Amino acid sequence: MRKTTVAGLLLGGAALLASFRSASDNERYFEIAKNLDIFATLFKEVNTFYVDEVTPAKLVKTGIDAMLKSLDPYTNYIPEDDIEDFRTLTTGQYGGIGAVVVKRAGKTIVQSAYEGYPAQKAGLLPGDEILSINGVNVEKKNNSDISKLLKGQANSTVKLEVTRYGQEKPMEVNITRDKIQVDNVPYYGMLSPEVGYFQLNSFTVDAGKEVRMAVTKLKEMGAKKIVFDIRDNPGGLLNEAVNISNVFVEKGVDVVSTKGKVSDWNKTYKALDAPLDTQIPVVIITSSRSASASEIVSGVLQDYDRAVVVGERTFGKGLVQATRPLSYNSQLKVTTAKYYIPSGRCIQEIDYAHRADDGTLGKFPDSLRTAFKTQSGRIVYDGGGVAPDVEVQEKEIADITRVLLQKNYLFDFATRYRSEHPTIASAREFQLSDADYQKFVQYLNGKDINYSTDVEKSLTDLTKKAKEEKHYDDVKAEIEAIRKKVSTNKSNDLTRFKPEIRELLEQEIVSRYYFQKGSIEASFDDDPNILTAMQVINDAPRYAALLKPGTPEAKTRPEANRKTAGGK
Repeated sequence: MRKTTVAGLLLGGAALLASFRSASDNERYFEIAKNLDIFATLFKEVNTFYVDEVTPAKLVKTGIDAMLKSLDPYTNYIPEDDIEDFRTLTTGQYGGIGAVVVKRAGKTIVQSAYEGYPAQKAGLLPGDEILSINGVNVEKKNNSDISKLLKGQANSTVKLEVTRYGQEKPMEVNITRDKIQVDNVPYYGMLSPEVGYFQLNSFTVDAGKEVRMAVTKLKEMGAKKIVFDIRDNPGGLLNEAVNISNVFVEKGVDVVSTKGKVSDWNKTYKALDAPLDTQIPVVIITSSRSASASEIVSGVLQDYDRAVVVGERTFGKGLVQATRPLSYNSQLKVTTAKYYIPSGRCIQEIDYAHRADDGTLGKFPDSLRTAFKTQSGRIVYDGGGVAPDVEVQEKEIADITRVLLQKNYLFDFATRYRSEHPTIASAREFQLSDADYQKFVQYLNGKDINYSTDVEKSLTDLTKKAKEEKHYDDVKAEIEAIRKKVSTNKSNDLTRFKPEIRELLEQEIVSRYYFQKGSIEASFDDDPNILTAMQVINDAPRYAALLKPGTPEAKTRPEANRKTAGGK
């Protein structure tokens, strides 16, 4: 088999070399053919003489991945085994039980169950531990293995053995798989009698139809204003971004243009349908993790002065990918173009084409940003995401809260609470009593909630530096006094940060009774972005002023909100 694989590579390289030479003496084609031949002969030598056995497919994939990594994070090789997962990402559809299952401390835990889908209908609850799937013990299985065991054809049956808090013996849960369609719009509802709200979490197939339906329903419910939440949405299908923009902008206007090396692929996408509403006031909420298609939508609505953007500067991904078929049912997802929104700006921030000698990447410098204008004449800038018109900085949670989340203590306490309380008040009305919060504090007794504050980390660095410079004895008493004071204060953190912790705990508990929609509703009264959006959209003069040139409050200048975003 090894010889066949090597022969195939050699023949492939030779065939390309022959075709390139016969077609053209172009130096670039010669370089391609030469390097393909080098790769094939190198693979042959490694495969033959390396001290240990190598797996051809694994070795080649490692080489492919390393090669593509030198381009950008969005150009990826998708082997045949991963095609189904890729299809799920783009369509939002798969055959399964409709639950999120994760590995935690060696246990297989149900994180959540989608409302109305097989897992929830069969009675599976968040917090349940899965012991086996169709008789297969999952203790040593990873997340990928478990996902494959749970997925399958619609109408097929999967048998789970699970343990549940409050029950002594494991129980058997039989679930009939179904076609699972993950909603692009997981929630729509009313924030007030006149203000409708919806979330958009992805841009898979039919996202535009879901948004149009959500806005239609909200108007039927009495909405005269719309808050559109696109935070943390990483993007997806470009045509769905066009369809969603088309809900709010006139038919026939330009939405986005793509420009790349293959000029035949360059295209301007227009709004093709009659809009649903071009007059209703809209506030769109963004975050530093809103990327790609999310930035097209928020940028289009900003460029046409169709919405006030509230929140954080978006991620800054102005690149377009296409999938290309490869041999043996594999595919390549490759960056083919940059996109430009109606003002003419491209919001790509990182320059992947030019790396420093050490391999690091540079960002689009503020000094080189070009000014563009929205339809009304407001100044906006390229290179670095969509800047909000009204900035709302993401709320930093306390160190103690972060530890409680990371160690799943909020999740586990909610599991206990659900077991002990058959019902609770509605999602918007539920409040955790002081007595129940105290039970949570008692539940934490003996739990590992150790953490280091920034002050403690600074003290550690100071101690190290003082010892290096032989000054530690001079400042030891002061450092230890501060350390003791910080330690004392930390012991009171569960009380000091009670409002923040309780809010998150309430959302976790509510999700056990009212699922994702309930958790979203439980956050309304404490979400600074939603509260700011409500202030803006209910203040008609302020809303109108923000959409006119020269508004001092607008945060579309390049120096505003320069926050470093994580990778996508």
